[in-house]
Amino acid sequence: MMRTTLTIDDQLIKSLMQITGENSHTAAIKRALHEYLQYIRKQRLLALRGAVELEDTWRELRQLDTQV
Repeated sequence: MMRTTLTIDDQLIKSLMQITGENSHTAAIKRALHEYLQYIRKQRLLALRGAVELEDTWRELRQLDTQV
């Protein structure tokens, strides 16, 4: 873990703590960063939609599994 000093607007951190329901600055910032990273990852996956052609062959694969 890394200790960091940040300058953050008081109203911004108060709003963040209110929205997240966290009781400390650290917890609120950790949660916000975690959720932001999840959001960015999801957006990147959604941007790939249609870039790869996939065939819906799950039924065929299931049949092959049961034949073995």
